[in-house]
Amino acid sequence: MSLSARNRLSGTVQHVETSGLMAEVVVELDGGETVTAVITSGSADRLGLEAGSAVDAVIKATEVMIDAD
Repeated sequence: MSLSARNRLSGTVQHVETSGLMAEVVVELDGGETVTAVITSGSADRLGLEAGSAVDAVIKATEVMIDAD
């Protein structure tokens, strides 16, 4: 599948926690950082996500906020 999103972060699923209709997926990136995504439980099932799965976190946003102390 081809996507227009340019921000792709490769990593490995650390943890999937499903609660009702939603699932929280924690991905450890190749550099050791983590990214957390909330997706539907159906999508998590369809993708076969489980700890150890190799995935890409694809980020498509219209806005990025920066905070500085």
